Amino acid sequence: MTVLFFILILALAFISTPVFSLISAVTFFLFYSADIDSSAAIVEFMRLQSMPALISIPLFTFSGYVLAASKTPERMFNFAKSVFGFMTGGIAIASLIAAAVFTAFTGASGVTIIALGGLIYPILRNQGYSEKFSLGLMTTTGSLGLLFPPSLPIILYAIVGKLDLNQLFKAALFPGILLLSVLSVYAFFSARKAGIKNEKLEFKKIRESFRAVLWELPLPFLIIGGIYKGVFTASEAASIMAFYVLVVEVFVYKDLNLFRDIPKIVVKSMLLVGSIFIVLGTALGFTNYIIDAQIPERLFAWLHAYVPNKLLFLFILNIFILLINMIEIFSAIIIVVPIIVPVAMNYGIDPIHLGIIFLLNLELGYMTPPLGLNLFLSSVRFEKPLNRIYGSVWVFWLIVFAALILITYFPQLMLI
Repeated sequence: MTVLFFILILALAFISTPVFSLISAVTFFLFYSADIDSSAAIVEFMRLQSMPALISIPLFTFSGYVLAASKTPERMFNFAKSVFGFMTGGIAIASLIAAAVFTAFTGASGVTIIALGGLIYPILRNQGYSEKFSLGLMTTTGSLGLLFPPSLPIILYAIVGKLDLNQLFKAALFPGILLLSVLSVYAFFSARKAGIKNEKLEFKKIRESFRAVLWELPLPFLIIGGIYKGVFTASEAASIMAFYVLVVEVFVYKDLNLFRDIPKIVVKSMLLVGSIFIVLGTALGFTNYIIDAQIPERLFAWLHAYVPNKLLFLFILNIFILLINMIEIFSAIIIVVPIIVPVAMNYGIDPIHLGIIFLLNLELGYMTPPLGLNLFLSSVRFEKPLNRIYGSVWVFWLIVFAALILITYFPQLMLI
């Protein structure tokens, strides 16, 4: 009966049955098989609504959709370009910075490639950057910034892993800056090798672009700085950001109409939030079974016989997480995290450190052939065959991978 049930689940997954339906079916079946009342799974929906960090998901998601629908990407890039354009590789570095900030505020859905791709890619090509470098950079930017607040995957990881969201935000900040810095160094040497001409430093352009982005520029400092300094919590930051973004984009810049555009954005963003909440609620019920059945403890006992030390476990863990994240991202966080966190803790790995490893793997998974989401988005957005996209990302992939290894084996970097 069990074998037939799981064959049926695989068949339903193959025909694109919603994830929450599959998780719910598996959860209720497991509770039924263990002779446990199925209400234990439903109770998790009640527990979910009492989580303090939960309110930050709809507020940050709404804010990200508002920014994506406005002209924020264009203003942000133009300002970064005017400031960094005079440097060797300045345009590429400006692209990385603008994309990182935009990705952090809009989530991990690849919006950056769609919103900034049409603007940045032609500029890079006109500057003299090769097609390979330009495609690789744009594909990488789709997930760059996931380690910066208020990244949606960080919030989900904190909720599922039962961690302090503010602490996780703080720990992720330096690894995110490290990755951005290393990619900027690569952009510098690539530009110098290609003989890219620097733009002339014009203070007039800086002033004009600064005035244009004046109301949006304080946002990263306000949100990230406020959380990092402990001025307000992540949930309070979400409320501040949602209100601020709405006022600025509707009443200051007037990019969006309060009655024509905002209702559409609310519906679109809340559809995503609703789907996340449904999956999250059903997955927490599944987590209940995992804990009751002592699966993490059994998994650790089995692993410990073959993986005797922490270093080898971290290596295997990175491979496992990368494969999972490459296939499905949010489900990976919701389903896999409750299993690996207790196992990792038995190996003496700090759960916050594990969260950073997981999120860096998430960035890497987005750009890993053959199934990384960014690869498909870039192929469609820039109308290039997938094999050309695969060839363009391998250097960027190696850079992100090197950063992942560094953070994995030197957790002190999170404390800087």
